[in-house]
Amino acid sequence: MEENYKPLAIEQKVQEQWEQSGVFNASEDTGKEKYYCLSMFPYPSGKLHMGHVRNYTIGDVISRFQRMQGKNVMQPMGWDAFGLPAENAAMQNKVHPADWTYENIAYMRDQLKRLGFGYDWNRELATCDPDYYRWEQWFFIKLLEKDLVYKKVSPVNWCPNDMTVLANEQVIDGCCWRCDTKVEKKEISQWFLKITAYADELLQDLEKLEGWPEQVRTMQANWIGRSEGVEMDFVVPGQEQPIRIYTTRPDTLMGVTYVAVAAEHPVALTAAEHNPDIAAFLEECKLMETSEAALETMEKRGIDSGVKATHPITGEEVPVWIANFVLMSYGTGAVMSVPGHDQRDYEFAKKYGIPIKQVIFAADGADDSIAEQAFTDKGVLKHSAQFDGLTSAEAFEAIAKHLEKAGKGERRTNFRLRDWGVSRQRYWGAPVPVIYCDDCGMVPVPEQDLPVTLPRDVVLDGSQSPLAAHPTFPHAACPQCGQAAKRDTDTFDTFMESSWYFARYAGASDKSMLAESVDYWLPVDHYIGGIEHAILHLLYARFYTKLLRDEGLVKVDEPFKNLLTQGMVVAETFYQTDEHGHKRYFNMTQVDVERDDKGRIVGAKLREDGSPVTVGPIEKMSKSKNNGVDPQMLIDQYGADTVRLYTMFTSPPDQSLEWSDSGVEGAFRFLRRLWRQVYLHAESGQPGPALAKNALNEAQKALRRQLHQTLSKVTDDLSRRHTFNTAIAANMELINALSKFEDDSDNGRAVKQEALEAVVLMLAPIIPHICQQLWQELGHDGDIATESWPTIDQSAMQQDSLQMVIQVNGKLRSRLEVALTASKEEIEAQALGDENVKRYVEDKPIKKVIVVPKKLVNIVV
Repeated sequence: MEENYKPLAIEQKVQEQWEQSGVFNASEDTGKEKYYCLSMFPYPSGKLHMGHVRNYTIGDVISRFQRMQGKNVMQPMGWDAFGLPAENAAMQNKVHPADWTYENIAYMRDQLKRLGFGYDWNRELATCDPDYYRWEQWFFIKLLEKDLVYKKVSPVNWCPNDMTVLANEQVIDGCCWRCDTKVEKKEISQWFLKITAYADELLQDLEKLEGWPEQVRTMQANWIGRSEGVEMDFVVPGQEQPIRIYTTRPDTLMGVTYVAVAAEHPVALTAAEHNPDIAAFLEECKLMETSEAALETMEKRGIDSGVKATHPITGEEVPVWIANFVLMSYGTGAVMSVPGHDQRDYEFAKKYGIPIKQVIFAADGADDSIAEQAFTDKGVLKHSAQFDGLTSAEAFEAIAKHLEKAGKGERRTNFRLRDWGVSRQRYWGAPVPVIYCDDCGMVPVPEQDLPVTLPRDVVLDGSQSPLAAHPTFPHAACPQCGQAAKRDTDTFDTFMESSWYFARYAGASDKSMLAESVDYWLPVDHYIGGIEHAILHLLYARFYTKLLRDEGLVKVDEPFKNLLTQGMVVAETFYQTDEHGHKRYFNMTQVDVERDDKGRIVGAKLREDGSPVTVGPIEKMSKSKNNGVDPQMLIDQYGADTVRLYTMFTSPPDQSLEWSDSGVEGAFRFLRRLWRQVYLHAESGQPGPALAKNALNEAQKALRRQLHQTLSKVTDDLSRRHTFNTAIAANMELINALSKFEDDSDNGRAVKQEALEAVVLMLAPIIPHICQQLWQELGHDGDIATESWPTIDQSAMQQDSLQMVIQVNGKLRSRLEVALTASKEEIEAQALGDENVKRYVEDKPIKKVIVVPKKLVNIVV
């Protein structure tokens, strides 16, 4: 065994062994308990970042541990390869999106292998591969046949300069993120999946997800947003259609002082035809952001439409206002406004001088004044005609019955959830498999003609839909009548690919969407990914699983049994500000920092010229803030095991990891210390005769006790709590104890051999390369990845004695080793006979001796 730890040589050799043996290639084995561990697959952007490394290390640790538990483990990896960034890169770098994507995949695959992740690369997939998305197109057609897919005109964010649709996230301060042009609202035809048809089941089945964080389940429940309410009509004299609204607070109906409608509502559009001020306001509304965050913070503005609506109970006229906070895409595009009992309505009414009427009062005499703000609690009705004196709950029933009897409303269960818009006017995505014929209408592409593939020769200039502008792609023959027809030139939202990839890993097939093996592996036993995917991706994956189930392709109701949402990797930011207020960011390698005695940064300067640098807040690692750390650089400097150890040790997996260069160096030092311990043991001749448990001395017993206590804790940490940091800390303490254990007897060497073997096995899921090498140095053949987890010896943890604290007048004066069977009198006598205790007691009279069993003795003098 070499004396010095050489990580790069060890890791290369071990990885080659794994490659040759195929140890991580999974197959169905009904005789073993399966374990499907999956980390969310990456977008192939070019290089791994530390967030990737942390995510995938967590998954690999869990996978390796479960394999050592004797389970049949599958851990696959692939690529979420479609998406807008590839088109942007193509425009910037003059390279085709496919070439850019596959080059990135090759580089990132090599990085993942360098980190030693135990993936079954035989199952690798890329969502841009036609063999993958052909089945997505096939399934879309099946859903179309079942009326779970439809197309309708829908308002979108539209950039008039780039002539393209933008996601809400691509609208920054009302402008296009790329060209800074004011974004407009535009209505275009879009494809939708009927996720609302599964809203009830998606909500109810959250109760089954006991292995998910409560926070994520709550977020999904709120997003689905089931509510019980009443839908009612406000008739507009002279107009054929009434204004239909939905409310969860019919008890406040008698307090309505105006109705607010969206800018796209028919009432608003009709009013704009005769009023240029209204028309101008509607144009302004086209430019506003519609994300929830923007709606919450933007100024609430409106204009009186001049239209009056009739209150469904009182018959009174109430004004109809056009308001920028009402969206046509949510609900009916109209709301009844009760400023006395809704804060947003209250502020709007105050701004425009609209009356405010209070009809709900506190039942318990609490402050219910609306002088400064709306009273939003439930209570007792007043000023509400025949409903006076009813509680809010009673009024809900009474008003609902009144409206139903009058034919002016009905109870309704509504969902905040909206159908999933799945079409994009982009190139780099799976084409929608539909053809439009003048005679036959909309015709699905026949199964034998799938996949509809992307043409290579496209122009990507950001100013038009690339497929629509292609000279040949839009043209096709109608599958039914054969005459000239047009292809759909939209592509699917990339969430479509990521909503079923986990199933394709488990059941890949050339002849069907999913093979029978999918039933062996699903559901995923443990899914790992960021909390930022808590709603959309995870909700869509759950929905897609139910669609697959109803098509008979899978048997499970839910895709992921357990979910671990890892925290972000964060780091300090450093910047200088120029005379124009622009910030230039620097990373840790470019600055020298000054720290206080607690390690906090109190100053920084640029290494290049010594100029002062502002220390910004600790933020998520990102390219824009230049505060990221290149994993490849760390691997080349310290080795993959150091990187893995650091990311697992620094914080619990569900909390943020604050980056520290010194922490990485500390992880490397521990690996060298571990290597050194095995080296010294190997040089001493290793175990010699077998361990004689009946002939152990106290030091040997103590080391074995600590070993098996550590093993018990680490087993719990890895299997149940997933607190890898505490598991590592416990092993570090054991290594410290081993370094102080000096016993060259046969039994001493045997105890040390047992301890070192256990440490190597316990750390193997976390730092597999060094542990593989050390396992062989300790005299074992084969791959440590296939070894069983060490067995806990309960008898070794039993103690013959324990240590008790001795106090004199409440102050610690000594410690005492006493037999577990010692009586109170024996403990007291032993304490009084302690030499250090005698010095403090001397000839002072002893008032009493207090013995707290197994803890302390307090002598009062």
